Amino acid sequence: MDFDPMGVATDLVILTVRDGSFEVLLIRRGIAPHRGRWALPGGFVRAGEGLEEAARRELAEETGVGAAPSDQAGGAEGSDPAGGRRSAARIHLEQVATYGEPGRDPRGRVISVAYLALVPDLPAPVAGSDAASASWIPVAEVLADPGRLAFDHHRILTDAVERARAKLEYSPLATAFCADEFTISELRGVYEAVWGVPLDPRNFHRKATRTEGFVVPVGATTTRDGGRPAQLFRRGTATTLHPPLTRG
Repeated sequence: MDFDPMGVATDLVILTVRDGSFEVLLIRRGIAPHRGRWALPGGFVRAGEGLEEAARRELAEETGVGAAPSDQAGGAEGSDPAGGRRSAARIHLEQVATYGEPGRDPRGRVISVAYLALVPDLPAPVAGSDAASASWIPVAEVLADPGRLAFDHHRILTDAVERARAKLEYSPLATAFCADEFTISELRGVYEAVWGVPLDPRNFHRKATRTEGFVVPVGATTTRDGGRPAQLFRRGTATTLHPPLTRG
């Protein structure tokens, strides 16, 4: 039987909420193919490198962001682009799907494993060696234009965004977009940005605080939301939400 030579790559869908806007990190390609077009960060897996290891390397090389171990929050250190040290962003990283349609890459047969990264408080993006620039762009704007992204990256982005939106219903994943300590209003803002729908403040507060293990009060308040002091919370120990928070 004949087999096509095959390359393996990782593509990253890096999502965050910035000033109430649900945004994705894109790079403008600086090399062929698709030079000058927007694309998801990513690259080929090196010899002797694992898939997640490659995804983390690309995350750092393409954006200047270091990734802590999967599903871990805080405490890790990462190198900034200037060679200094900074606290690594709290990053949720998970594999989304594998894409291997013939012809998806004009360079030859390339199988890509896509990863979803959810992060809060990212620094300004730093384009890697094969990118002309990098920028945060609203997710809704990119999804509305199927021809905007190179390769099959519109499909990958669509799949990853739906994964993120669905997981917010039944898991505490929304806290990955928040600081270590957050208000219920800030948490609700994440849901509204990611789902693209307004939520009733009182109803959301009741559901979030009564869902066992979702959020835990830290015993302090803040006025950063404006108005009266608001109670601060941190992520609890729950891995699933019962009952789930539904988009409907």
